[in-house]
Amino acid sequence: MKEEKKITIIGSGFSALAASAYLAKSGHQVTVYEKNSAVGGRARRLVREGFTFDMGPSWYWMPDVFERFFADFGKKTTDYYELVKLSPAYRVYYGIDDFIAIADNLPEIVAAFEAIEKGSGAKLQAFMDHAKSNYDIAIKDLVYRPGVSPLELITVETALKVGEFFSNISKDVRKKFKNERLIQILEFPVLFLGAKPSDTPSFYSFMNYADFGLGTWHPKTGMHDVVRAMENLATELGVQFVTNANIEKIIVENKTAVAIQVNGKIVASDLILSGADYHHTETLLDQEHRAYSEKYWDSRVFAPSSLLFYVGFDKKLDNISHHALFFDVDFYQHAKDIYDEPQWPKEPLFYANFPSVTDATAAPEGMESGFFLVPLAPGINDTEALREEYFEKIISRFETLTQQSVKNNIIFKESFCKNDFVSEYNSYKGNAYGMANTLLQTAFLRPKLKSKKVKNLYFTGQLTVPGPGVPPALISGKLVSELINKQFSEQ
Repeated sequence: MKEEKKITIIGSGFSALAASAYLAKSGHQVTVYEKNSAVGGRARRLVREGFTFDMGPSWYWMPDVFERFFADFGKKTTDYYELVKLSPAYRVYYGIDDFIAIADNLPEIVAAFEAIEKGSGAKLQAFMDHAKSNYDIAIKDLVYRPGVSPLELITVETALKVGEFFSNISKDVRKKFKNERLIQILEFPVLFLGAKPSDTPSFYSFMNYADFGLGTWHPKTGMHDVVRAMENLATELGVQFVTNANIEKIIVENKTAVAIQVNGKIVASDLILSGADYHHTETLLDQEHRAYSEKYWDSRVFAPSSLLFYVGFDKKLDNISHHALFFDVDFYQHAKDIYDEPQWPKEPLFYANFPSVTDATAAPEGMESGFFLVPLAPGINDTEALREEYFEKIISRFETLTQQSVKNNIIFKESFCKNDFVSEYNSYKGNAYGMANTLLQTAFLRPKLKSKKVKNLYFTGQLTVPGPGVPPALISGKLVSELINKQFSEQ
């Protein structure tokens, strides 16, 4: 490397935080600009009346990816935060006092499957052995490639699995299992990839290994522990953070990004990296410098938006687990209402998270913090009236399914939906976690880490390589930092 470069990073989500640390470690002068008042992007915290909520990501999967990130800096996760393995990992509710608890180890999960469908235990074990093979190929190798060329996907291992890129998770699971409940449990993890199981390549069964094989964890006081850890690491390496910094324009001269306009001021830079929404970032450029058209973005398959509620209860709740999925209505109709005929679902599936079950700091003593999520089609109409209508739907079902009264125990609730994803995060169509990993939106087929039209302009995050989710975001930050360092070394 010839000299220290001044690098400007837009946004402070997981991918931007990761990239900032890698680039600072390489000797660059790095400044991160965040439009909101706190670092973390979508992984912000809400603190109210003694209750604490993670506003965004709440599942800690693939602990090995986090370890690999910190190891790149000679650190361990335990240098910054403590992890608790959840037992059970989560519950899936189907009716009144009718749920399946997913254990914190594979042998118990295999036994639970066998008890529900004779012969399914051995099938699950074989399925998981295969999923682990895919995990070893994908997470330990393929996802750490920058999506520059289709040749990145061609290895001895992937050549043997080429058919798995042309089949899908739903088809594979249904060949092996007949019980609808077991099928839904196996299809659930790929929803984190932002698409229907029937549109997600079979190779992504590695998500099932992430679920059953590696388990579900919880940072001791929430996912924001990870944000704080990464911010502290970056600060130790010399990264500067500027909050309440709204980026108004990326200034390009001679087809080269040279500065940003932030809160009315021009800040010069040798290179600009955006961890903000990719589509939004391109709107900060003049039209001729944008690599992707509005037609392109509109044609992509995006991960769902979400209707979220952060709720404080004045008592401890019964019959709950830290994570809970409520699949007591038609799983496939709700998916259809998101992807095929976008509309508010008549009977919504929902997810609930009660961090105070695990973390005493999440709620005052004797009380419970609840986080409820309904997946929705991106770009959907969002009104206060609809939010209220759907809260009533899900809380009434929650009361019925868990056999308790809770409505009169609500101290407060705050909602967050499509309009907020747009206003708070500049999220395209209000999507909650990026562009889906369908076959035609995988690896080199995703928007590029490096701008095709503007020199010294790069991107990172869930709309580019490798895809949605917190572990992929850490990887995205590493990949883009390597491309940037490669450019500088060649100059």
